[in-house]
Amino acid sequence: MVELILRKDVPDLGRAGEMVQVRAGYARNYLIPQGIGLPATEGNRKSFEDERAQVEKAAERERDQAKSLSAELEGHSVTFSVRAGEEGQLFGSVTAADIAEKLGSDGFSVERRFVKLEDPIKELGVYDVPVRLHADVEVVLKVWVVAEK
Repeated sequence: MVELILRKDVPDLGRAGEMVQVRAGYARNYLIPQGIGLPATEGNRKSFEDERAQVEKAAERERDQAKSLSAELEGHSVTFSVRAGEEGQLFGSVTAADIAEKLGSDGFSVERRFVKLEDPIKELGVYDVPVRLHADVEVVLKVWVVAEK
């Protein structure tokens, strides 16, 4: 058995920063070459602690940026004026990419993958769409889909 410091989370093994015991072949052939683990030497422990401090600072900065963006997005809504049939069915749909693009034109930098729209919107109405800006930060956005006149 070999002692390693994990640099990334590994399911059923441990989280980043933990010291784990693994078989020598698993460490030598997979974890170390993939950059997932480091041998648990004194020098590696020190360099990993320095690296972890930098990563934690960067993560805190990202979380703060996400919180400030969520405060700006709170209460904001977007409206789509689209062609629709008499029963309220859209000719086409409103997708997560459309919502992200509309937010971009409103001055908010939101990627399509942050918009958690399960299925494209295909009917007229008002929808609450969650936008996950960070693992800890989510805001609900009102999306209005109205008929084009």
